[in-house]
Amino acid sequence: MTGRPVRHRITGLLAVYAGLAGVAACALFPILWALSGSLKRQAEISLPMLLPAHPQWSNYLEVFARMPFWRMFFNTVLYAGCVTVGQVFFCSLAGYAFARLPFTGRDTLFVLYLATLMVPLTVTVIPQFILMRVFGWTDTVWAMIIPGLFGSAFGTYLMRQFFATLPVDLEEAAILDGCSPWGVYWRILLPHAKPAVMVLAVLTWINVWNDFLWPLLMIQREEIATLTLGLVWMQGEYVAEWPVLMAASMLMLAPLILIYAVAQRAFVSGIAATGFGGR
Repeated sequence: MTGRPVRHRITGLLAVYAGLAGVAACALFPILWALSGSLKRQAEISLPMLLPAHPQWSNYLEVFARMPFWRMFFNTVLYAGCVTVGQVFFCSLAGYAFARLPFTGRDTLFVLYLATLMVPLTVTVIPQFILMRVFGWTDTVWAMIIPGLFGSAFGTYLMRQFFATLPVDLEEAAILDGCSPWGVYWRILLPHAKPAVMVLAVLTWINVWNDFLWPLLMIQREEIATLTLGLVWMQGEYVAEWPVLMAASMLMLAPLILIYAVAQRAFVSGIAATGFGGR
């Protein structure tokens, strides 16, 4: 009697792990194929082989010859870093207000703010573009930083949900000690919200790093271009050298893999602690 439940449990676990392995393989195969393509010759790019017989490491050197990679890399890091810092600060500040500060219409305003998540990005692109033209910021660094600097509905929701899970005793003890609302946020609650901050920072960095539509609309000069624009400009007018493009894609992907590898533990714990179901 006891052997059958154990066998069923083991079979269930094996089925779960097999399913997860299949999903992981489907997610990783395009990356492995791009890595393989970055080491092939142009004539081999469509051949069904994962490992080329003679890897062409010169494709990676060709990337630096075809585009100002390091300049575009610096620009992308600058934009992603500034937007990430702004998102973390303003989203955590708004999340603290929605979670801890009582004011009239707080819940209604929060629901209306969350409703903006249902608005497609393409709907807001044209108004934002017009605003950038009015301010004279088109084809400037400010167009890449300012629009995403002051928080987002998703980031505010994420921080609000985490702040709502923190014990009220922390806040009450700080108030009894004479701490102001700003002091409660900055000195007490924000240090305890590091997991949620890490999740928001990583997701924001990846979003800005991979963004293509907004830089395509805003940037025309090569000296302030991003890596995503560099990939498009490398394609050429008629014929694209896919091995070189895949090599550039791998170089662009490497920093994201490094960031996730460094922040993996905090990122996963932040996802678990935040719990998108919320309270």
